[in-house]
Amino acid sequence: MRFFTRRIVFYAITAWAAITINFFIPRIMPGDPVSALIAKNQGRISPDAAEALRALFGLDENMSLWDQYVAYWKLLLQGDLGTSFTYMAPVADVIQQALPWTIGLVGVATIISFTIGTLVGTGIGWRRGTWMDGLLPLSTFFSAVPYFWLALIAISLFSVTLGWFPASGSYDRSMVPTLSWEFIGSVIYYGFLPAMTIVVSSIAGWMLGMRNMMVTVSSEDYVTVAQAKGLKERTVMMGYAARNAILPQVSSFALSLGFIVGGTLVMEIVFSYQGIGYYLFSAVNAKDYPLMQGCFLVITFAVLLANMAADVAYGVLDPRTRQEG
Repeated sequence: MRFFTRRIVFYAITAWAAITINFFIPRIMPGDPVSALIAKNQGRISPDAAEALRALFGLDENMSLWDQYVAYWKLLLQGDLGTSFTYMAPVADVIQQALPWTIGLVGVATIISFTIGTLVGTGIGWRRGTWMDGLLPLSTFFSAVPYFWLALIAISLFSVTLGWFPASGSYDRSMVPTLSWEFIGSVIYYGFLPAMTIVVSSIAGWMLGMRNMMVTVSSEDYVTVAQAKGLKERTVMMGYAARNAILPQVSSFALSLGFIVGGTLVMEIVFSYQGIGYYLFSAVNAKDYPLMQGCFLVITFAVLLANMAADVAYGVLDPRTRQEG
C-alpha cells in the first residue's frame, strides 16, 4: 500500500510542476499572439480591438503574471482551457475533435506493432541461430529511418506512382462523418499509409527488446527445470520464458500508450492528418497560447496516467518491485 501511496504523491507533484511549466513557457516565448492575429486577419479585425482581445484571451497587461497564473488555475479546475486564437473556438472543443483521430490511428498502429514485434521477438529469442535472425537487421534499418522520410517514400511509391492510397487527409471530404461502414472504410483507407509508417518504424524496437529478454530468461533455472520435466516446447516458451520476459515490454507498452495522445507530429503534418499533433503544430506557428497549453496539458496527463498504469501493472506482475529495500 505504501508503494502505491508514494507513487500517487509523486505523480501529483509532477502534475503540478507540468501545469506550472505549461503556463509559463508560452508566455516567455518571443512575439505577441494578439498582434499576430490582427496581422493575419488584416482588414477583418481592427487594431483598436487589441486590448479587448488580450482581455478575452487572458493576456490583460494590467494583470501581473502571478494573477494570470492564479486565474489560469481557477479556469483549469473548472475544465475551461480557454479560447483558441486560431479557430475562435473553445480549446476543449478543438482537442475533443482532434483526439479521436490521433488515438484511433496511433493507438491501433502501436497495438499492432507491439503485438507483432513481441510475438516475432519471442520466436527469434527462443530459436536463436535460425533464419529468423535475419529479420532483426532489416527491421532495425527501417526503425533507423526518420518518420518523415519513410512517410515521404510511402507517399511517393503508393500514392504518386501506384495510386493505391491517398497522399493526405483522414477521410473522403465528400462524405459526412457518420457511424456507417462506408465512412469507416474511408477512414481505414485514408489512414492505412500513416499507420503503416508507424508500424514499420516502431516494430523493430519491440522485436529487439523481446528477443534480448528471451535470450536472458532462457538460461534461468525455472526454464531448465520446466524442460527437464518434459513439458512441451511451446508450453515452456510461452508459459515460462515469455511470461517473465514480457514484463519490461508491458512497462514500455504502457508508456507508449501515453505518447499516443501526442501522436506522431511529423507524420500528421506530412499526411495532413487532423490529429492533435497537427493542431499543436498550427498553434505553435500562430502563437496560440491557449491551444498550445491545452495540447501540452492533454499530452502531459496522458503520459502521467500511462506511467501510473505502468507502475501499477509492474507492481502487480512483479511483487519484488513493491518490497522495501
